[in-house]
Amino acid sequence: MTSLNSTTSNSNPSDETDSEDSGAQLLIRIDPSQPIPTSTKARAKRRIAALEEELETLRQERGTKQRKTTYYVAQGRAIRRMVVLYTSLEDLVNENDRRYESMRLTDAPSTPEQDNLQSGYLELARTLPWLHAKLGQLNHEECEDMLKKLKKGADAARGDDTSSLKDLVAGWVNQEFRPSPLIRSDDKHSRGFASDVCGKLLCPAEWDWDQTRVKAGIRDRTSEYIVSENSWPLFMYENYKVNRDNLEEGFLKSKLLVLAFKAIFTSPSSAKEVEGDGDGADILENNRRARRKSDQAKVKTCVASIINMRKVTPRSIAYIVRFALSGISSWRTVDADFDYEIFWTNIVAFFEVVPGPVTRRRIDKLLEWWTRKIFGTNHRQDLTPEIVSQMSVNALAEQRRTLEDTAFDSE
Repeated sequence: MTSLNSTTSNSNPSDETDSEDSGAQLLIRIDPSQPIPTSTKARAKRRIAALEEELETLRQERGTKQRKTTYYVAQGRAIRRMVVLYTSLEDLVNENDRRYESMRLTDAPSTPEQDNLQSGYLELARTLPWLHAKLGQLNHEECEDMLKKLKKGADAARGDDTSSLKDLVAGWVNQEFRPSPLIRSDDKHSRGFASDVCGKLLCPAEWDWDQTRVKAGIRDRTSEYIVSENSWPLFMYENYKVNRDNLEEGFLKSKLLVLAFKAIFTSPSSAKEVEGDGDGADILENNRRARRKSDQAKVKTCVASIINMRKVTPRSIAYIVRFALSGISSWRTVDADFDYEIFWTNIVAFFEVVPGPVTRRRIDKLLEWWTRKIFGTNHRQDLTPEIVSQMSVNALAEQRRTLEDTAFDSE
């Protein structure tokens, strides 16, 4: 034992001249309390490798955080366009939480404002299907951070759309009506009721802009002609004409709205493919031309593709009406007697608050008209398993199985 201890105590852990044989002997004879001699160079290599691994981990974490930020901001761009234009995301989430808790404790009825918030949350969950589950997985600070990034994307999209539609709408009005002087997007005095053309498009459906007293009353803001969010402007109607005995006829079918929708959700260039205000028979040729153009040039991915939008929704129409209106008028969020926020809510209510099934069928038909106008005739998303099971491929397969079973039973 003395010899073994003596050998061990004389060993130098930093000695780099030890041979492989002596290393093997040390593994057998070394004191368990002492380190095995290693090469300084080898230790340095291992330390460098460990540091590089730590650095790579930090890079990956930073990259993951950046990707999450980019993803949340990109997804947020759909919120104002398809969910809520003015309400905060926190209010939507809080209302869903409140409603869930209250249902467990009491059956107290909710207020109309709370119902509107809950409808907004449900639409948010449909538009961003991953969000509801994510809210349950993150802690409070992480949720706040995610909602902040979503809001950043939402507000950025709204700002972009406001800027682009202001120029586009002015160009469309000039092209359609040839006013003199021409509408200028950078001059609010050339828009709104100061312009005969814009004034006619903005005129409430219950009045006739061509009547001198109506025109003068609106421009002078008399009490007899109050323009507010409680009226539907003429620009929302097909061919910019209204049947006052049936105000729903042609409502939300104007060419201007279709142009604005395509400019925002598909691309400004696709808006050039809109022809007329019919039921969409012309869309087939328009789509052919669009495909030929897409084969010739690489185009930027459109908003509808980014947010996986395949059908036109009520709230996306409300969004477009709101910003088409601001392109024609010179109003702010609340200007004189007109409140944009309530106006947006009224459009949503037109689609979502209906008196019965007959009206619901008309609404569904209107949304189908919009979807055909914007996306054409692709209905693959409507092929549910129930529908597919009744089609000829599956029907033939079922008939073959039936015949086979019958033949087997007869034998």
